[in-house]
Amino acid sequence: MQSPGKKILLVNPPHTAIGSRIPREQLPPLGLLSIGGPLIDAGFSVELLDAEFGPMPFDAIIQQALATRPDLVMLGHSGSTSAHDTIMRIAAALKAARTDLPIVYGGVYPTYHWEDVLRDHPQVDYIVRGEGERTATRLVEAWSRGGDLTAVDGIALRVNGIALGTAPAEMIRHLDDYRVGWELIDHSRYSYWGGMRAVVVQFSRGCPYLCSYCGQRGFWTQWRHRDPVKFAKELARLHREHGVELINFADELPTGSRKAWKAFLEALIAEDVNLTLVGSTRTGDIVRDADILHLYKQAGVVRFLLGIESYDEALLRTIKKGGSTGEDQQAIQLMRQHGIISMATYVVGFEEETDADYWRSLKHLLRYDPDQIQMLYVTPHRWTPYFETVHERKVIEPNSAKWDYKHQVLATARVPPWRILLWVKSIEVIMQMRPRAIMRVVFGKDRHVRHGMRWYTRMGRRVWLHEIVEFIFSKRTTDSALTLRSFWGASLAEHEESMVKRKRPVVPIKAVKDCQPSDPASPTAPCSPVP
Repeated sequence: MQSPGKKILLVNPPHTAIGSRIPREQLPPLGLLSIGGPLIDAGFSVELLDAEFGPMPFDAIIQQALATRPDLVMLGHSGSTSAHDTIMRIAAALKAARTDLPIVYGGVYPTYHWEDVLRDHPQVDYIVRGEGERTATRLVEAWSRGGDLTAVDGIALRVNGIALGTAPAEMIRHLDDYRVGWELIDHSRYSYWGGMRAVVVQFSRGCPYLCSYCGQRGFWTQWRHRDPVKFAKELARLHREHGVELINFADELPTGSRKAWKAFLEALIAEDVNLTLVGSTRTGDIVRDADILHLYKQAGVVRFLLGIESYDEALLRTIKKGGSTGEDQQAIQLMRQHGIISMATYVVGFEEETDADYWRSLKHLLRYDPDQIQMLYVTPHRWTPYFETVHERKVIEPNSAKWDYKHQVLATARVPPWRILLWVKSIEVIMQMRPRAIMRVVFGKDRHVRHGMRWYTRMGRRVWLHEIVEFIFSKRTTDSALTLRSFWGASLAEHEESMVKRKRPVVPIKAVKDCQPSDPASPTAPCSPVP
């Protein structure tokens, strides 16, 4: 058992993204809460410091964190790449104030960049790689009793000053084995969608599709889902006991299994709670579920984000999107027929576009006629297969805090950055201000749809202006010689899957007459029989 009284502080750092600051609304940090629940159940005292509120000034974060007198601090953020620098500053200040304070860092970015982090940032002691519920708990339990941390799968640490990654952890096969620590937050402080009390949840993890640019698919390793009925009961309980009104799905693909998703919708409808559901899915699943979209609506689904990405079928095949433009358009029409808002995300920069390509993109989106539009810039992550295909492209944004899909990070040979911004912002205005869109905002018959359209229009207008102002006054490298590879390092695509699907059975020691380390250079490598 761990030593009594060990206190764990979870810190959610403030994020620099415009989208985090403009809405003046805050969603709970699901990742940290998901770790907090198992730690509480393991007997530890856990507290959350959510510095997104305000956001908190840097000095106040450090003062409040130290005032809780933690025995160990764990940091992470859902926007892990763009939040990395902020997390490192917080960790460095905490370590400077208390040199004996262990710092644990988790999330997507440190999962893959663990060697760089441990090499360049001495303030970080341990890194949790992959999903953290089981791994973080085992790490803290081993640390609290002074055990051998190299025996904990799925972490990285220093051994004799050298960065060492232990064996990859086995992914959690049954997501219901671990609970979210909702008791760590005051639900009244969190809202979304125009003041509705809100939470972030996951019905599923992962995605079976192979989109080459996706930074999340490999992190979760394999698509899995929670028990549909238990999940519906949890959402109903959050509504009845804490007044939660809106559920924001963090899943890449909550609808991945028609059977499981239908069971969830029916279970939630049976709970008879007034909830609003928003999330993301694929157009193919909407088309697949044409006959049960009425259940989506009855359960409370009011908006789904659809990854349209591009109008070019050849490009969609290149990036392994696995969809079609015809399917995209059909899904938007089906959602409108059932009173569900469609938000189309469209990514620019996959290839060296021309002005003509942007013009065709606009015509393509007008033909699709989505209710809402979100324009994004391609942001290549080092652990994705896409990274390998563009590693020689030039980097014009060396500030990793802006690698958040809303800033141009790669140079383009045919269209300068200012004109790309002009195209992107013009497309957004045209799509949101066209007569059809305005009519839906002003005269929509469904009050939930009308509210969602109006809220997004208000937020979008403010974000749009801030992005233009920021672009005008920000400094960029226009003639950069810095390539993507030299900026981030060699591709990590071979390690894209952060966990293993199932651990191999351990061979009993008595069955091995003689053995030697499978890797003599690693003292923690598994023992293999001598031939």
